[in-house]
Amino acid sequence: MQWARETVELLKVETPDFIPPNLWPPNSPDLNPVDYKIWVVLQERVYKTSIKDVNELRRRIAKEWDKLEQRIIDKAVGEWRKRFRACVAAAGGQFEHKM
Repeated sequence: MQWARETVELLKVETPDFIPPNLWPPNSPDLNPVDYKIWVVLQERVYKTSIKDVNELRRRIAKEWDKLEQRIIDKAVGEWRKRFRACVAAAGGQFEHKM
């Protein structure tokens, strides 16, 4: 826990517009860049053709993850603040229709 506190203190000092943990929403796929954008891209690529077993699925996910372009990740992370504000405006309720 000590590392987490130190990290939060550093972010408060070094990061403009840092949102403190007490304002972070509970775990929500709508606010997690991997869930709302990156996994969608990976699914599209991984499932282009049928998969014969779990090992092949693992290999494909790892391969596509390694090929994932940084711009896709940057775009997903860049959308986060907008999504967070929409979630706050909706009082934690459904907000994607407002975006």
